[in-house]
Amino acid sequence: MRFIPTTLAGAYVIEPERHVDERGFFARTWCAQEMASHGLEAGLAQCSVSFNHRRGTLRGLHYQVPPFAEAKLIRCTRGALYDVAVDLRPDSPTLGKWVGVELAEDDGRALYVPPGFAHGFLALADGTEVLYQISVPYAPEAARGLRWNDPFHGVAWPGPVEVIAPRDAAYPDFDPSRLQELRGL
Repeated sequence: MRFIPTTLAGAYVIEPERHVDERGFFARTWCAQEMASHGLEAGLAQCSVSFNHRRGTLRGLHYQVPPFAEAKLIRCTRGALYDVAVDLRPDSPTLGKWVGVELAEDDGRALYVPPGFAHGFLALADGTEVLYQISVPYAPEAARGLRWNDPFHGVAWPGPVEVIAPRDAAYPDFDPSRLQELRGL
C-alpha cells in the first residue's frame, strides 16, 4: 500500500499496490502493521457500508467526541464520490481546514480520516456505494456534526447537493466552544 499525505497532518490517501495478471488483479487494502508503522490507528472495530441512489446525495459532516473519537478508512466500491475530511483538533495548525479527494470504484484508493476530524461525502454518480472501516463502535451519545455548507470550514463541494438528511442540513453554524469536547485527542 502507498500512503500519500494530504495537506492535513494525519490524513492520508491510501493507494493499493495492484498485482496484475491475466485473471485481473490482487491488492491488499488493509494491514494493521503498515497502518501502525505510519502512525495511524490500526484498530478495527466496525465496518459499515452506505448505498446512495442518486448523484448529489450528501452524507455528513459527522464525527464522534472522545472517548469515542474515530478513525475511518473510506473506500468507494461502486460509483464515485467526493470525500471530505475537516480538521477539528483544537490545537492543530490546520483547525477548520479541509481536504477533499475523489474516490471511484476503478481506482481502489481510500481516504484515511484520523480521530478529531469530521467526515462526509457527496455522491458523484447514481448508485454509489461506500465502505467504511472504523476504529471504534458507533456511540450515539458521542455523535456530532457540522453543517455541509458552514462558513467555518468552507468546503467547496464539486456539485449541487440534491439529497441530504434533515439532521445533516439542520446542523447550526459551528461554535468554537464545541472544541472543548475534542480536547485530549
